[in-house]
Amino acid sequence: MLPVSWTIHREVVLLLGWARAILMQFAHPLVARGVADHSGFTREGFGRWRRLHRTLGAMLTLTFGTEAEVAATLARINGIHHRVQGRLAVPEGRFEPGHAYGADDPALLRWVHATCLDSFLRTYELFVAPLSTAQRDAYCAESADIEAAMGMPPGYLPRSHDDLARYVAGMLQGDEIAVSDTARCLAREVIYPPLGWAAWPVTALMRLTTIGLLPASLREAYGLRWTPRRERTLRLTAATVRHLRPFVPSLAREWPMARRATRRKAEIAVL
Repeated sequence: MLPVSWTIHREVVLLLGWARAILMQFAHPLVARGVADHSGFTREGFGRWRRLHRTLGAMLTLTFGTEAEVAATLARINGIHHRVQGRLAVPEGRFEPGHAYGADDPALLRWVHATCLDSFLRTYELFVAPLSTAQRDAYCAESADIEAAMGMPPGYLPRSHDDLARYVAGMLQGDEIAVSDTARCLAREVIYPPLGWAAWPVTALMRLTTIGLLPASLREAYGLRWTPRRERTLRLTAATVRHLRPFVPSLAREWPMARRATRRKAEIAVL
């Protein structure tokens, strides 16, 4: 039986959940400041796409790669995280000027990890198919395998969907999460990417999904408008995608790395 993470991460449509995860991450002032200070996200014309490409490639490798590929990817991620260090120059949420931040901080890593899990689960169930409680729990448990390799203490990441839901809810209700001006600036780059009119259908769907799946409190904090009409549009669009998906060839709806990993696993099983 294939891991549940293989079932979920192989779907190209999961891209529709990335922006939602990113906006949730930016809602932590230290994450937003780290991105603003240490990446070309807004300064470079293709900064946001380069970041997406790297992050997507890392996720696919950690899920479908060989042991050697996974180890190399984790080493590269840790190397980047160790270099992303700084201090706040101005107040950001509850954090005072001078507060140190680092991308290798286990607390920030846990928030980033949880926003991805929560976003991917919601996106998969909206656009692909519902998951059982056992599947959601297995997905969380499988995803926690990176814990030790990224310097987090044992048991730090959520191992079940209930654990994930409690953690995310607690963060949203606590005082760490606060959408700053920095986060709003970064969010505009995500929600309104500078692409031509030909890309409008894709960017419009990504924007609809991103705003629609955001927690209401964050949607309001970002100043993003949502209406019952847009909610109906999102649900109708998702239903259409679910209906058409079985007729789409796997070459178009699954990542090449996922297909290669499935073939590799089948070949090993035969030996």
